[in-house]
Amino acid sequence: MKGKGVSGLTGQIKEKIIQQTLERRLRKAEHDEGAATCADSSTRSEDFDIPEKFYRFHLHPGYQKLRTINAGAARFGITNPFFKVHDAIAGALTSISGEPYTNFASYNYLGLSGHPYVSQAAKAAIDRYGTSASASRMVAGERPIHRDLERALAEVYGTDDALVFVSGHATNVTAIGHLFGPKDLIVHDALIHNSILQGIVLSGANRLPFPHNDWVALDNILKNQRHHFERVLIVVEGIYSMDGDYPDLPAFIEIKRRRHAFLMVDEAHSFGVMGERGLGIREHFGLGGKEVDIWMGTLSKALAGCGGFIAGETALVEHLKFVAPGFLYSVGMPPPIAAACLAALECLLREPERVKTLQERGRFFLARAKAAGIDTGTSAGLAVTPAITGSSLKAAQLSAALFTRGINVQPIVYPAVQEKSARLRFFICCDHSEEQIVSTISALREEIRLL
Repeated sequence: MKGKGVSGLTGQIKEKIIQQTLERRLRKAEHDEGAATCADSSTRSEDFDIPEKFYRFHLHPGYQKLRTINAGAARFGITNPFFKVHDAIAGALTSISGEPYTNFASYNYLGLSGHPYVSQAAKAAIDRYGTSASASRMVAGERPIHRDLERALAEVYGTDDALVFVSGHATNVTAIGHLFGPKDLIVHDALIHNSILQGIVLSGANRLPFPHNDWVALDNILKNQRHHFERVLIVVEGIYSMDGDYPDLPAFIEIKRRRHAFLMVDEAHSFGVMGERGLGIREHFGLGGKEVDIWMGTLSKALAGCGGFIAGETALVEHLKFVAPGFLYSVGMPPPIAAACLAALECLLREPERVKTLQERGRFFLARAKAAGIDTGTSAGLAVTPAITGSSLKAAQLSAALFTRGINVQPIVYPAVQEKSARLRFFICCDHSEEQIVSTISALREEIRLL
C-alpha cells in the first residue's frame, strides 16, 4: 500500500508539473502575441504619422512644381523644348529627328567638336590608352596626355601649373568647397554661376553678393567686412553665360590687391572667345596670368571636350591635386577626352582666324538684333546674345515658333532667370554665316510681332 501511494503521488506531481509547464507556455504565447500586436499597431500608428509625401518621390515638392510647369505649358500648346535628340555633330548646323536646323544652342564656339584633327587625336588615344582612366589618377596613375594638357593650359595662362577635372561644374564645387571654410568670406557677382554657389554652400563660408559687374559696390563691401574674416575670395566670370557681358577685370584685380583677397575668374565662356588669339579675358585686357589667383575654365566649349580645369600657382594646384575630394575621389579624365581637348587647344593656337570670325559673327548678330528692336540686354556681342522676352511663356512660345521654321534656340525661363528676364539665348559659332544670322533675326522679329 505504501508503494502504491508513493507511486500515485509521483504521478500526481508529474501531472501538476506538466500542467504548470503548459500554462507557462500558454501565458508566454499570449504575451508574445500581444507584444507583436502592440508592435504592429505601433508601427502602423507611426506609419500613419508620417505623411506619404515624405517617402514618395512623385510627391516631392520639386517634382510637383515641375509637373505644374509642364501642365501649364501644355495648356498653351507648348511642348517640352529641352532634351532634343541631335542626329549629328551640333555646331552652326545640326540635325534633329532627321531634319536640318540652324543651331544656336551649342557651345561649339570654334567649330572644333568634329574637327578632323581633334577627332583623330581622340581615336589615337583610345587605341593607346583605352576609353577610361579606370580609377582616380592618384590610384590608377597618370597618363602622359593628362599632364600634356595641363602643361599646355598652364602655358597659355602664364601660370605655374594647371589641373583638369572630369566636370566643369564639379571643378568649382570641389575647389571652392575645399579651399575655404566658416571663418572665410566669399564675395561674388550677383549673376554668378550655380556651380560657384554650390561650392560656397559646401565650404560653409560666409557669402555676400554684389550687383552685377559693380566693382565699386564690391569695394564698399570689403571696406566694411574684410577685417571680420580670415580668407576672402572674390569670384567673377569672364563672360556671363546668360547675358554675354564681361567685367572690368583690371578694376577687380586692383581691389583684390588692396583688400588682401583672392580673386577667382570663371572663364567657362570667355576662353577661346575673348582676346586676339582667343586666350580669354586675360588677353583681352593684356594682363599677366599671375595677376589672378585662381583661373577656372571648362573644356566643353571652345576646347571641344568635357570637364574643367584650375590654373594657378604651384601651391594651389598641388593642394587640390592631393586633397580636393572632387579630384582625389573621382575617376581621372578619360584619355580620349584629354587628347581631344589638347588637340583643340593646338587648333586654337594654330588657327586664330577661327576666333576672329567668331568675334565678327558675334558683333554682326548683336548689331542686327538691336537694329530689329530686339532687347539684347547688356550683351557685348562676343558669343552669347540674349533676346529678352520678359516672360517665360513668351520665351517658350518663341522657341517653339522658331523651331517650326528650322531654327533651334533654347528658352531660358524662371527659375534659371527672374521671370521678367526670361529670354531666348543665342550661342554664336564661328561657322555661322551672315546669311543664317540675317534670316534668323528676320524670323525672330516676325514671331515677336505675332505674339
